Amino acid sequence: MTTFSMFGKITAHPGKRDELLAILLEASQILKEVEGCEHYIINTSDDDPDGIWVWELWRDAEAHANSLKNEQVLNTIMRGKPLIAEIKPLRLRPVGGRGMP
Repeated sequence: MTTFSMFGKITAHPGKRDELLAILLEASQILKEVEGCEHYIINTSDDDPDGIWVWELWRDAEAHANSLKNEQVLNTIMRGKPLIAEIKPLRLRPVGGRGMP
């Protein structure tokens, strides 16, 4: 089993960041109940009024893939899509560090 991580920048359409943040924060609550999701951290920057950075840590890639079949997760994705101008995802394989087993 290999830990799976995603880090991505989501750019909201101008003036839509707060609305998209609310949906992502709702998703973070849903993911508390999704098996295999270890962390789902949402970040903003004062230097980028439309940018949101999301870091996800999963037990493995399969757990992440399975989460995308969850009806509540799919619902939040569909609600958020119209607010998104661009997504730049990066798939990662954590190798160690503080907070890692």
